Amino acid sequence: MRRLPPLHALQVFEVAARAGSYAQAGLELGLTHGAVSRQVAALEAWLGQRLFVRVGRRMVATPAARVFAEEVSLSFDRLTAAAEACGRPQAPRVLRVSAPATFAMRWLIPRLDDFHAARPDTEVRVTTTTTLQDALRGGFDLAVRRGPDPWPQHRAVPFLTEADTLVASPALLWNKPLATRNKPLATLRDLGGHVLLGTETRPGDWSDWLAAAGVALPGGVRRRVFDHFFVTLQAVEDGTGLGIGPFPILDRMVAANRLAVPFPEIRVERAAYFALTPFDADKSPALTAFIDWLVAEGGRPSLTIPR
Repeated sequence: MRRLPPLHALQVFEVAARAGSYAQAGLELGLTHGAVSRQVAALEAWLGQRLFVRVGRRMVATPAARVFAEEVSLSFDRLTAAAEACGRPQAPRVLRVSAPATFAMRWLIPRLDDFHAARPDTEVRVTTTTTLQDALRGGFDLAVRRGPDPWPQHRAVPFLTEADTLVASPALLWNKPLATRNKPLATLRDLGGHVLLGTETRPGDWSDWLAAAGVALPGGVRRRVFDHFFVTLQAVEDGTGLGIGPFPILDRMVAANRLAVPFPEIRVERAAYFALTPFDADKSPALTAFIDWLVAEGGRPSLTIPR
């Protein structure tokens, strides 16, 4: 018989090497810091050498341990593929997806029925984060984040480009009773007569768009700032003021006449969205199919902002 290392210790070690700390590995695996430490110590005893060294307050994988972790990950991938081939093809698969809230609400979730139609045996469970750069914490099979942050412990696949432009409630633009206190918005000179709605987590939206438009607003322009973009978006939809919105994320809101785009030709290109999968993730056919689907959906042109 082959003399194999303890399987559970290998699994814990692989996550700890990718996550970069025992504490982060414990969060992902649902284990205490001590339990992670004991499993790593058991593997170190089996191998007869140290796998982690202390750097400050963290335990960091040695260069040899990082190479070993990559090999372990590849072995788990092969084992997963073999089990998938020999397993029950009708067994349901669950994909855990972490995504920013607005992206999940306005782009991903409305499209999931199309994925489910193609993969009825796969259930996609979406959890949301409140900012585009939230840390990659907790258990997930795939995370959606916007670049260009480095993700050295994850495979990153770009799938969607984004551009910002001015958005408003159709009722506000048409000067219905909702917006009688506002001026029309026929030209860029009319911007000063409206409330500009911003978001703390997107501090550069207005300045970047105004620079692209070549507009310098006079002093005294009314502004309101909210903590998260989905709150700002609701305020825009309610006719409270003007906002800056991402496309094609908001395409469906424009198609449903819930938002209008007064100056679609004035746009600010933003960083792409990436599908991130941990190197130690279960590379199942369901996960691969979901990534391929994201790339295909993301390749469709925006219906709102011209290229």
